[in-house]
Amino acid sequence: MIFSSLLIQSLSSQPVTVNARIDSTVMWIGNQTQLTFEISQGKGQHVKTPVFSDTIPGGLELVEKVKSDTVQSQDGQLLINQRYIVTAFEDSLLYIPPFPFVYDNDTVWSKSLSVKIVQPYVIDTASNTLADIKDVFNPKFDWKGFLLKVLFGILMLVLAFLIYVLIRRIIQRKPVFEIKKTEPELPAHIVALAALDKIKQEKPWQHNRDKEYHTELTDVIRVYIEKVFGVTAMEMTSDEILEHLRFMYSDKKETYYKLRQILSLADLVKFAKWKATPDEHELSLSNAYNFVNETKLPDETPNESQDNPQNSDN
Repeated sequence: MIFSSLLIQSLSSQPVTVNARIDSTVMWIGNQTQLTFEISQGKGQHVKTPVFSDTIPGGLELVEKVKSDTVQSQDGQLLINQRYIVTAFEDSLLYIPPFPFVYDNDTVWSKSLSVKIVQPYVIDTASNTLADIKDVFNPKFDWKGFLLKVLFGILMLVLAFLIYVLIRRIIQRKPVFEIKKTEPELPAHIVALAALDKIKQEKPWQHNRDKEYHTELTDVIRVYIEKVFGVTAMEMTSDEILEHLRFMYSDKKETYYKLRQILSLADLVKFAKWKATPDEHELSLSNAYNFVNETKLPDETPNESQDNPQNSDN
């Protein structure tokens, strides 16, 4: 028991040795090499090693610290290797000084090292332009990656389409594609006569809505004139409309007079607060029917019930 204690005490009190080495004594500027401190110590000894931050005194720059490894020798000593990856960017001979390793109130120093940093490229100091160390490398076009991206895009489109079909057919129970049928536009006189029929059924003048009645009536006629004669009647005054349609005076004088009666009475009611009689209201409506029927385009198919104003009055 006493012998074992003495043996442990003897091993722990053995001197610590430190060996420093660098893998490359000559290194190109910017390259990397390994700086190693090999520490031999007793099993129970604690050695305080130097701590480096970004640089190692002497001109080396610390790239990274490699994980230390520990090996036990046959005589019970521990061999600890501390490794550092270092580099340098100065074309010169660097001197790495000794570093202290403290243990049991004692200090052992590593040996000094030197490394030659060499600039392998000739620098033209007379030139003021900067040049790359190497030519620009143009990589080959990655056809495989490009085709994979295209294929992925196609698959995503197909997936989106399948989801759309699923929603339309199963969830919404609708056809995948809806074909909207555009109905042909009705002839201008058909539209106008239908609007006049509506006004006739409502008979606004019988409910003290004289102004509203003549406004609706003239609007129907103005829209009809725009479609048939190409005149912007909705933006014109009554006199301007009559002036643009004055060509009717030669061959359709009666039709022209009917239009003038509709517009004139409407202006009196709307702007002069004229109190028209029921017969005047009926006359404007009848003249509106006649004006449409007498000026409709010849290639339009007439509607017998609408073409005859007398039938509409019955």
